[in-house]
Amino acid sequence: MLDVSVLAYPGMSAFETGIVTEVFGLPRPEFDRPWYRLVVCAPSDAPVPMIGGATLSTPFGLADFAAAGTVIVPGVADVHRDPPAAVLDALRAAHARGARILSICSGAFALAAAGLLDGRRATTHWRYADLLQRRFPSVRVDPDVLYLADGDVWTSAGSAAGLDLCLHVVRADHGAAVANAVARRLVVQPHRDGGQAQYIETPMPATGSLPSGDDRISRSVGWALEHLAEPLSVDVLARQAHMSPRTYLRHFTRVTGTSPIRWLIRQRVQASLALLESTDTPIERIAAAVGFDTPVTYRHHFAGTMRTSPSAYRQAFRTGSVR
Repeated sequence: MLDVSVLAYPGMSAFETGIVTEVFGLPRPEFDRPWYRLVVCAPSDAPVPMIGGATLSTPFGLADFAAAGTVIVPGVADVHRDPPAAVLDALRAAHARGARILSICSGAFALAAAGLLDGRRATTHWRYADLLQRRFPSVRVDPDVLYLADGDVWTSAGSAAGLDLCLHVVRADHGAAVANAVARRLVVQPHRDGGQAQYIETPMPATGSLPSGDDRISRSVGWALEHLAEPLSVDVLARQAHMSPRTYLRHFTRVTGTSPIRWLIRQRVQASLALLESTDTPIERIAAAVGFDTPVTYRHHFAGTMRTSPSAYRQAFRTGSVR
């Protein structure tokens, strides 16, 4: 497993390959133990064009790629099309040999196209999770986590989550103390709390974004966003839309795809993020400011929505000191 190969492909970003190089390619004599041996491999002898106009040349090909004990695909050129057949054959050959197979970000599409994710739990960047599930229905896609290890096939979320996965590999191979030391040298956390939910772009919806013909629902949504701190219920929202609660519930679910209460919880959690990021306001006051009855309720729904705690989110996303 200490022999590591990473695939270079046309249109690649240097960042994901750089993560692999930093963790597995640099010598670590301070640990006084055998370290990884990394090779960067390409599908052909031709220079590989990269984002930004640079090219990458390597003497290592797909045979070297498949021969390693840990094989890493850092991405694919197009999430809508399968990689070249030779790449898929190399992945299958490596897996058949017993190699540990990793993907970073959209690299999960290559693993899925090779059949290595059939029946397995896997993740990818949250932007691509739905597409991965549609293209490969036999994959059990989990869009929330930063990385997953299902047997000998490991996947990670967006590009930076590849660093979390690579550190997890070090932790599995060499123990927590060594992984923590590598993380300190990289000036990153050895383990990040939470999952992808805290990074997904989920802005509050503009009232004009709702389907036409639902003006009453749209107006009630706009009103609710301006009164999140107040006690809100289906009855209250229905009165704003001049509907009965039962009719409002039916129309709201049809328009938004969720219930009014679930929608309110999501909006209240989202409204609290700016306060966590930019103020020192106590959690108890933030909970009240966005309409939660108690801090306990707020923490419960925050964890369910963001896959982390308000305090951990604040620590990770503070934009600067508050005067």
